[in-house]
Amino acid sequence: MSTMNVLLLGSGGREHAIAWKISQSSLLSKLYVAPGNAGTDSLATNVDLDPMDFPSIGRFIRKNEINMLIVGPEAPLVEGIIDFFQDSDKFEGLVTIGPRKAGAMLEGSKDFAKAFMARHNIPTADYATFKSNEIKKAKNYLDERTPPYVIKADGLAAGKGVIITSDREEAESTLEDILLNNQFGDAGSQVVIEQYMEGIEVSYFVVTDGDAYRILPSAKDYKRVGEGDTGPNTGGMGAVSPVPFVDAEFHTKTLNQIIIPTIKGLKEDEIPYNGFIFIGLMRVGSDPYVVEYNTRLGDPETEVVLPRVKSDLLHMFDALGSGMLSEYDLQIDERAATTVILTSGGYPGSYEKGLNIIGLNNEPDPKEGIVFHAGTKTSRGKVLTNGGRVIACTGLGANIEKALERSYKLAGSIDFGKKQYRKDIGQDVITKEE
Repeated sequence: MSTMNVLLLGSGGREHAIAWKISQSSLLSKLYVAPGNAGTDSLATNVDLDPMDFPSIGRFIRKNEINMLIVGPEAPLVEGIIDFFQDSDKFEGLVTIGPRKAGAMLEGSKDFAKAFMARHNIPTADYATFKSNEIKKAKNYLDERTPPYVIKADGLAAGKGVIITSDREEAESTLEDILLNNQFGDAGSQVVIEQYMEGIEVSYFVVTDGDAYRILPSAKDYKRVGEGDTGPNTGGMGAVSPVPFVDAEFHTKTLNQIIIPTIKGLKEDEIPYNGFIFIGLMRVGSDPYVVEYNTRLGDPETEVVLPRVKSDLLHMFDALGSGMLSEYDLQIDERAATTVILTSGGYPGSYEKGLNIIGLNNEPDPKEGIVFHAGTKTSRGKVLTNGGRVIACTGLGANIEKALERSYKLAGSIDFGKKQYRKDIGQDVITKEE
């Protein structure tokens, strides 16, 4: 196997974690990240390219003899970046990691995903979809539901397009905000109203070439900004892996009722698929139900999942690209991993950028923890804040409690103005772990 030049698209904690993992590969010749952040800057060459500007990315690929393109975020996938490169005769031999637009619709449209699940008998909550001219129908549908009401914008809304409320008036005004007042722009051209599911959430990550699949470690993320899961949703305030309640029985059910039917369903619908499927699950009683699909790795879950992958990630991508995934030996570290996200004061509302980050040179022993950059940039030799979620403090340990100790030690050693973070990540599963 010859070494390869790799281009990774994205700028968050997920991309830093992917870059960190593939930089350890024996197959890597040169790694570029576009646009990247201050963390990827120390592992790779950051390139000032917009992940949505496909022609410019194409020119870069040809000029720098790129062998593999890995797409981190969802928006380029939903816009058809993989189709752009696969359907052109100028990029023969380029390995692309990520689904084509047809597969990315599992994330790009909640209505599409729900209809897919219904077609293939994959367990999920009951639902109905309404367009902007059906607002009266949508409000009448609420009468058939008992609260809490779950209302979702159909398209990509950066993790913020789901509203859960027990208040009927709020549910109606949410429908108006999305369908009539364009709260989420085009993403809200239709809404999905779902039955509320009571249970515990868990994320599963599957990599598939459309036939073979490998299951990465499970994880649980913490979406709300405040302790005790209060306040508005965010892109994620922390995560833990493995998830203690994912026992052999639950795993087998997930495999047989959800993972295998999803991969078979894609095949039956003639949707080629080459990449990750993130399955957000709800455990209701002892049964799994799909909350949502994402068609890439999740963030901040990547920051706890990849540190637990012992085998060479680039080898896996290579196997994925060449249809040889069935030959790939995925080895998982038995230790637990946890991450605590340091965010800018005011996040997920408005916040300041450009604050100096101190304490980053206190790098932990790599066996105990890793600092992943999310919203950072380098300026005049300093690392500055450049987003709402700034740093992911990942700890590794014999169990979740030990890993969290290390995450929080890291979180305490890094500082910037108005830093905030949740102090209760993983506490709900520690008690269950005993």
